[in-house]
Amino acid sequence: MAELMRPGLTRRLARGIQGDVLTDAFSRGRYATDASIYQIMPSAVVVPRGIDDIVAAMDAAREEGVPITMRGGGTSQCGQTVNSGIVVDTSRHLNQIRELDVTGRRALVDPGIVLDDLNRLLKPHGLWFPVDVSTASRATIGGMAGNNSCGARSLRYGTMRDNVVAIDAVLADGTRARFGEIEQRGANEPPRDLVADLLSLGRREADEIAAVFPKVQRRVGGYNIDALTPDAAPQNLAHLLVGSEGTLAVSTAIEIKLSPLPPAQKALGVCHFPTFRQAMEASQHLVRLDPTSVELVDSTMIGLARDIAMFRPTLEAFVRGDPAALLLVEFADSPDENEQSMRALQDTMADLGYGFGRGGRQEGGVVEVTDPKLQGAIAALRAAGLNIMMSMREEGKPVSFVEDCAVPLEHLADYTDRLTAIFEQHGTRGTWYAHASVGCLHVRPVLNVKLEKDAAAMREIAEQAFSLVREYKGSHSGEHGDGISRSEFHTVMFGERLVDAFGVVKTRFDPGDLLNPGKIVNAPRMNDRTLFRYPPGYAVEDFSPALDWSAWPGAAGGFQGAVEICNNNGACRSHAGNVMCPSYRVTRNERDVTRGRANTLRLALSGQLGPGALTSNAMMETLKLCVSCKACRRECPTGVDMARMKIEVLHQRRKTHGLSLQDRLIANLPRYAPMAARVSGLLGLRDTVPGAAALSERLTGFSRHRSLPRFRPDHFRDAEGDRSGGANDAPHVVLFADTFGRWFDPETLRAGVAVLSAGGCRVETARPAGGGRPLCCGRTYLAAGMVDEARNEARRTIDALLPHVEAGRPIVGLEPSCLLTMRDEFPALLSGSESAALAEAAVLFEEFVATSAKAGDISLPLAPRPGKALLHGHCHQKSFGAMGAVESTLRLVPELEVETVESSCCGMAGAFGYNAETIDVSLAMGELSLLPAVRDADPDTLIVADGTSCRHQIADGADRRARHVAEILAGALMETA
Repeated sequence: MAELMRPGLTRRLARGIQGDVLTDAFSRGRYATDASIYQIMPSAVVVPRGIDDIVAAMDAAREEGVPITMRGGGTSQCGQTVNSGIVVDTSRHLNQIRELDVTGRRALVDPGIVLDDLNRLLKPHGLWFPVDVSTASRATIGGMAGNNSCGARSLRYGTMRDNVVAIDAVLADGTRARFGEIEQRGANEPPRDLVADLLSLGRREADEIAAVFPKVQRRVGGYNIDALTPDAAPQNLAHLLVGSEGTLAVSTAIEIKLSPLPPAQKALGVCHFPTFRQAMEASQHLVRLDPTSVELVDSTMIGLARDIAMFRPTLEAFVRGDPAALLLVEFADSPDENEQSMRALQDTMADLGYGFGRGGRQEGGVVEVTDPKLQGAIAALRAAGLNIMMSMREEGKPVSFVEDCAVPLEHLADYTDRLTAIFEQHGTRGTWYAHASVGCLHVRPVLNVKLEKDAAAMREIAEQAFSLVREYKGSHSGEHGDGISRSEFHTVMFGERLVDAFGVVKTRFDPGDLLNPGKIVNAPRMNDRTLFRYPPGYAVEDFSPALDWSAWPGAAGGFQGAVEICNNNGACRSHAGNVMCPSYRVTRNERDVTRGRANTLRLALSGQLGPGALTSNAMMETLKLCVSCKACRRECPTGVDMARMKIEVLHQRRKTHGLSLQDRLIANLPRYAPMAARVSGLLGLRDTVPGAAALSERLTGFSRHRSLPRFRPDHFRDAEGDRSGGANDAPHVVLFADTFGRWFDPETLRAGVAVLSAGGCRVETARPAGGGRPLCCGRTYLAAGMVDEARNEARRTIDALLPHVEAGRPIVGLEPSCLLTMRDEFPALLSGSESAALAEAAVLFEEFVATSAKAGDISLPLAPRPGKALLHGHCHQKSFGAMGAVESTLRLVPELEVETVESSCCGMAGAFGYNAETIDVSLAMGELSLLPAVRDADPDTLIVADGTSCRHQIADGADRRARHVAEILAGALMETA
């Protein structure tokens, strides 16, 4: 990559740009890929702070003779946002609404504003932008305009083109102009000679356009030169820029139409079909009912989603039996209209011969879903279709290149049958999902594009598929644009005359081929493997991993496969909801998101960042803000587990770089804690004697702005956890007294013992098999990459707990990060039946209480506690789907109202919040939602957080004491005493 460095370009950019100019190999590598199979290393990356920076970058590109490519969320499926030269990321700073006309339902927005963020701002006004693409949590309006995005509800709301009013843009020569309707010319209009030439072309080619352009809604291939014809309604030059993939001009502001929010109460009918073809045949009939959408979910997607923890409960709630395909039919009108539509849907399905058979026999039928929460979960599952399909743990993956061809609905069943036959001819299969309502199914054949034979098969499949599409008078590009994948096929689809017209438009706008060259016109071959993410000669250095990665394919014991499972679709770039990715939500830096880290690891593993990159300082900077929240483990639909990857990299680095003093202090805390508790008063001087904290920061790296946890002389002792049960058949539970509760927060463990005992349980504290120091999960060692030491602790813990596990006793813990280490890391440290058995037996306090109370195995005499509890969930609780149990346990307290904060990571994350280098980001994470919610809470509201770190962050950042759920229950017990 060093050969791409251009010192003159770097100096030119640095002089003229206020934002970030990134020229190091690690940063450029992170922008070398999008969600396609392609990879092109840029010469520089610019993160502009304003429009002037974009203009300065364009000036530099023009003067230095390098291309420039605009980028939003980087989620393009066809390689639109990768190129040599300069890549400009608008998503970090150019993300605001500039003007909002609520009455006129118009908005002028920055190109980098994310769709979900935009709609959150519009919601209080009763409006939304309805081009609801599945990547709404990270797709920018500029990128959506560039691709002419469509979304699930285009049947009702149309495509991006239908919803763009005007575009402010900069031409390749630096001219700024506003592109809109021809009849509404005003200030800053485009050059008149340009407009005249474009309209002349439109008149000249009008007949050919009418004859050749596909008559389907989902035609987004080529340039929209039909907007230039005399009968275009309206003649809007902005519509020519829509779908142009940044090849004609650079958008700096986009005026969009807004729509009234649809009714909150929708109706959803889930139509089940015994065969895939029957679902395709039914689509044309269901569309006549005027739904807002008809979305396909096939059996492959159902099967993969059942293996993903976050989707399994949703599937269980609405899927009956084992259908070959589902069609999700949504109506969003008035309640009466929705009810009538659902009746019509049932009748239509019955007329088509589908219903649920008796005795469990599946024949097809409709499951009505009225619960808004379940509807939202189903929508989230469908939106994650791409990532679910990419979660296959094999060398072959579903590949996007014929993904969104669109054909008329009457031909959909025949088209899918014939395309399936083409896949079979090449020894593969396809995955299918998405927009059955408009004949635009997302289909991907499973191929291993690292292999030359599969790259060749990809091209043959494309040629055959596009031939089919043309035969059915469809569009070879129905939603995701052209990019590298489809641009070279425009001659086949449109003919030489219209492709020549495309070339005329490109040359007239951009005679120097400055703007995103190689897209739409003058394209490379789509299977040029030198442009692939996995080019010829791609290989990974094999090394001995410290953890078990055998569930993934590839070199380095499967570590390669675990890293490469990231498909770059960017679900980790969401700014609200769920947890992932908390550091990115603060910095908005591609380096600090799961995708950016995974890309960096892949490039380092394959030697593309130079020797020693995997354990380099630059890699540590890449991983520094990963707080190991484990959110990606659950929320990334392909299962990228960055927390575990970070442990592996830290271990590998330790071999050559050793450990810092701070690392040693963190890792060995369980070892020196007994002595520290005896001299806790002396250690407390660090936070009381003037200058001591500053000296401590210089020596250890712990921030002087944060007081350290206090070791407690009254620490928890094992004997305190031994309580006999009431009856002989009372549940026998083993309490795992974690290091943090034992030495810092013993009241939590004591509360847990009190609650379990009051419930009639026999409680026994877990002890080492041969005596000696207390048991430890090894969490602190893992945080420092000391895997061997963590493995030793895991071995000690398994040896001590296995007899209890074999006796059927649950292992109950109160600190989520510690207890859940047994479920997550222990099997990776010590694979085999013993660690698996312990992982199965290990339960959080709340999980045990909620399940036992529901089953009637325990009964707690709890006094009413009128009022409210504000609950913050620990990241690991969320990662393991335990928040429902936490809420259920709190609701055992009579008259207690429970409200869960919609929060990401609290920001403390163990030692992360104490580190002088990361404390600012730590506090900023807390300020995203948690700390403001706590400050706004009434003084009588209980603040509840099960994590030691979370409670400390709340105390430091909001000056409120948070309690463990066990303490809340124990307090209610005391009221009855």
